[in-house]
Amino acid sequence: MRTLTLVVLVVAVAASGCNWLTPLVFVGEHKKEVTAEFDKLPGSRVAVLVWTDPAVLFDYPYARFELASYVTEKLTTEFGSRNQRIDLVNAREVEDFVRRDPGVAVDPRTVGRQFNADFVLYLEVIAFQIRDPRQPQFLQGRIGASVAVYDIRPGAGAADRYELAPVEAVYPEGQPVVLSATNAPLVREMTYRTFADMVARKFYNYTVEIR
Repeated sequence: MRTLTLVVLVVAVAASGCNWLTPLVFVGEHKKEVTAEFDKLPGSRVAVLVWTDPAVLFDYPYARFELASYVTEKLTTEFGSRNQRIDLVNAREVEDFVRRDPGVAVDPRTVGRQFNADFVLYLEVIAFQIRDPRQPQFLQGRIGASVAVYDIRPGAGAADRYELAPVEAVYPEGQPVVLSATNAPLVREMTYRTFADMVARKFYNYTVEIR
């Protein structure tokens, strides 16, 4: 009797057009839009300035330039895909300027004025590793940095500095991988890409899936 009652109930619900019998695979799949922390970059000229500890440059002489290049490339690609104009200063030009005058590495406004930028994205790298310091035979990239935007447009004042949430990129997540001639450059590149993606996402809206 109970089986018959259940069958009748199921048929009745289906006939009524209700979606109570939607397969569970479709339940809980939603997209959430994440809004930009700073949305003023479109239509402007932007320079990316990276500061790293001199100890980092001793082991990785091009780390500053490489990080700036990955972030610049990521911003160019993402805004281009959204048909939003943004003029990014060439990372090589910024690096050459800093090498000629090391003091400007901590002076975003001077760098911005040098390249006629509207904004300077200043990344102060406070953690940088490619090899696991506890187990040097393993690789796990980690880059942590503070993120600030300096508004140096005409009329902007010294207080026009916007502090955004810091980022920490880790690759691979979870367990590190064994050091090898193949893994070392791969982990380094993927750590850079992860870092650049986390930084770039602060400047445009995007969606994430929530399950």
